[in-house]
Amino acid sequence: MTDSPAGVIHDIGYRKYDGPRLGRGRVTRALYAHSLRGAYGLGRSARAKVLPMLLLGVMCIPAFVIAVIANVASGVTTELVLPYSRYVVVTQGILTIFVAAQAPASLSRDLRFKTVPLYFSRPLERSDYVLAKFGALTTALFLLIAAPLLIMYIGALLAELPAGRETGDLLLALLGAVIFSAVFAGVGLVIASLTARRGFGVAAIITVFALSFAAVSALQGIIRYEVDDPTLAGWLGLLSPITLADGFQTWVLDASSSAVAPPPGATGGVVFVLVTFAVIGACWALLNLRYRKVAVS
Repeated sequence: MTDSPAGVIHDIGYRKYDGPRLGRGRVTRALYAHSLRGAYGLGRSARAKVLPMLLLGVMCIPAFVIAVIANVASGVTTELVLPYSRYVVVTQGILTIFVAAQAPASLSRDLRFKTVPLYFSRPLERSDYVLAKFGALTTALFLLIAAPLLIMYIGALLAELPAGRETGDLLLALLGAVIFSAVFAGVGLVIASLTARRGFGVAAIITVFALSFAAVSALQGIIRYEVDDPTLAGWLGLLSPITLADGFQTWVLDASSSAVAPPPGATGGVVFVLVTFAVIGACWALLNLRYRKVAVS
């Protein structure tokens, strides 16, 4: 009786990769680009493109109307009916829906289908994953804000409003847009990272942004006009991500405030700046802590 072989190795024709190993940086950039494209449904099904493209269109409609008004009233008015810096707060509902839709799409599916361990295979580190996701959603939000601002700017130039003034105002508004984008993205991603259920993430993000803004605005109105205490009303702006970022740009960029009460004086302005950066940093730290606890296998 002859012993049968224990096993056989077959060559099925796969070629070995002998090219350059591009390392963590290239992998992080690839994940960033993939996540940024995914935020607008690019590279995904037609259904995935509907909501982000619809929100982008809705975001631009008021800007187009403002540009048209500026040209129709050319020679009568010397400025836009809505300052660039106030556009974000006026359209904050659209931004909230965008974050609520895309933050869970970026993170929750990875958790639900347990694909995160694949990302954490070498050479990608957990902090690289967080950097790519945070950066991608921040960039997506910035583009969503910048597009209507550019429409307003072009309309202002066509209406022959002072080019130097409009350019300076636009640049300051774009700096404010960076802060808004980072705050929205950070808070949204932290909430989305806590659940593998996309629906729960969507509901939680909308609740946090909408409820906090509505509650803070109502309390500010009561305290400022009924109690006649504008200082306390201004401090309440720290309790909502939207009014917090608005207070930052109001004090740092000398922008027009959209909140019921702006930051209370120089001390309040400094506190708003510090808290804004603290919120962004805390979101970054919490995301890193969250994914440090995700199992590799």
